[in-house]
Amino acid sequence: MKKYQLGEFEEYVLLMVGVLYGEAYGVSIKEEIEKRLKRKVSIGALQSALRRMEEKGFIISELGETTKARGGKRKRYFKITALGKKALDYNMETRMSLYNEIQDVALQFKLC
Repeated sequence: MKKYQLGEFEEYVLLMVGVLYGEAYGVSIKEEIEKRLKRKVSIGALQSALRRMEEKGFIISELGETTKARGGKRKRYFKITALGKKALDYNMETRMSLYNEIQDVALQFKLC
């Protein structure tokens, strides 16, 4: 179903928003993806993905309090919506359904 479709990177970002619940903002999401997945992430690509997912209704954002450490700039925190949870569920179910259909013989490899 197209309305739940997520790209690979979007799925990782959405998962990290859930993992970091309450502390999911741009830099923390970027750092967590890089640490856990050993994958470099540009802040521009991350911001684009977050905007796209917010437009699709998968996440919502709100501004945090101002801090002196950030020169008065506020962090934008993200949370998964019910639709975002459905998108994650749909992706997981689709992957598991396909994986479970792989015949055992297809997973028997010969060493060369």
